[in-house]
Amino acid sequence: MQKILTLHLVSEATGQTLDSVARACIAQFPNTEVRLRHWNLIRTQIQLRRVLRHIANNRGPVMSSLTDPILQADMEAGCASLQIRLLDVLDNALHFLAEETGEEATRHPGGQYIMDENYYQRIEAMHYVLAHDDGQETRGLNKADVILVGVSRVSKTPTCFYLANRGIKAANVPLVMGIEPPEALFSTTKPVIGLTIDPERLIEIRRNRLNQMIPGKSRPEAVTDYAYIDLEKVQEELHWARRLCRRQNWPVIDVTRRSIEETSASILELIATT
Repeated sequence: MQKILTLHLVSEATGQTLDSVARACIAQFPNTEVRLRHWNLIRTQIQLRRVLRHIANNRGPVMSSLTDPILQADMEAGCASLQIRLLDVLDNALHFLAEETGEEATRHPGGQYIMDENYYQRIEAMHYVLAHDDGQETRGLNKADVILVGVSRVSKTPTCFYLANRGIKAANVPLVMGIEPPEALFSTTKPVIGLTIDPERLIEIRRNRLNQMIPGKSRPEAVTDYAYIDLEKVQEELHWARRLCRRQNWPVIDVTRRSIEETSASILELIATT
């Protein structure tokens, strides 16, 4: 029987960092169902007392990223009185960096979420992705940091949006067999990267998409008579796209077993070495 664990995540800011750390760790314990309870933007003692009351009623260990010394002390005291384990995920890192830099940490809540140059760069990148999604505005490809190409439904768009959140201007251009790609794609000086995928996985994704679009097609097997999901034609389409990338010396990433985050990491690595 699978064990069930409630894990409380307490943060002064958006909780994204804490959530990422928790999920990365949880993935290593497949025999336990971990139910996350997020407590974000906790910046006053009144808010923290409310959180501790909820934790007392729904007991489980706590992971915290509180930086304010007073709140941190109250969190430790509250968990000790409840006899609940507490892990401060930032404390060791802050002490480590303080020793290395010789500087005391400011302990400013949400210090990474400031509206600086990097913030506005991310906003600009997001606007760029919106304007250059799915082959739009190909005249602006030379303003991109990277251009993704591939057949329909290989996760070009979500990958571009993820990259935009990292401040990367990413355009994407669909490759459609029988239709010549835009000339701007061949003349650009920006890095072009192809995305590919296993044909059976692609058919599964496309079939689900068609079922959502076509009224009355609610079952996965409902859509069958489309070249868009014919195995032989999909294989031919993918081979054609690969050959095009090979002719143009564009690197290709297989996304079949990759998350968008992993695909993006590979793209960033390729950009850095281009």
